[in-house]
Amino acid sequence: MTTPGGPAALYPEVAAHGSLAAALRAEAGGRLDGVPVTSARSEPLFHAAVPTALPHREPLVISAWRVERRWHIRGADTFQSLPVLEGGTDQLAQVARAARAWYDGASLADIHAVAPFARPTGRFEVPDRDPVRLTESEWQGLRQEAAGLEYPWAPAYRSLVGAAYAEPALRALYPFTSHWALRFSTATRPALKVVGPCLSAGGDGVFGVGRGLVTGDLGRFATAREAVARAVADLPPGLGPVTLGGSPAATKP
Repeated sequence: MTTPGGPAALYPEVAAHGSLAAALRAEAGGRLDGVPVTSARSEPLFHAAVPTALPHREPLVISAWRVERRWHIRGADTFQSLPVLEGGTDQLAQVARAARAWYDGASLADIHAVAPFARPTGRFEVPDRDPVRLTESEWQGLRQEAAGLEYPWAPAYRSLVGAAYAEPALRALYPFTSHWALRFSTATRPALKVVGPCLSAGGDGVFGVGRGLVTGDLGRFATAREAVARAVADLPPGLGPVTLGGSPAATKP
């Protein structure tokens, strides 16, 4: 669904400049001079990208909403393509400040300081692609995400994530979610090697453990701790340290 009147109704200054990239430059008042901000040819009013000085970061992606005046930014790492910085705002000047800081290679905290809408996701950057650190980063991002959820089942989900993180056998594995079911891998993204059962949390406060998504065929439990214990019991023996997922060429920093 799009707003009547098209993008010019929501973003008149962008339409006047012909592209989101040009509008950002104008809004920045010289702060983006020399920065190769680009807009997509197909939809130049809705999308822009800003490169960065840091090789472990992807270009910052800027997208405009279609139903209300708002821009969203996404800054990801190059290896896993997972966001380390995200946020939305209706202030183009804020977007321009975040774009400049991303281009300069500022820290995530410093980008947030100059553009408060741009929030670190909880994942920390791992330029050397150390798999243990990538695993720690993913756990941190998962826990921060869980803390910010407002769904009816969010308290149970937070309890599940917390209980899994408190268990050393699971904390040593790379965590990921699918349909809000908590799963584990012996390798990082981008090539996961799934191991063990799925853990799920229901809005009724019941925790399921299953061999498939939200099946609960291995048991349903009243507490997250019980569900985690059942999942640990189902892990295969002899699991080694987490490895980098991907081909040898892809895993080189």
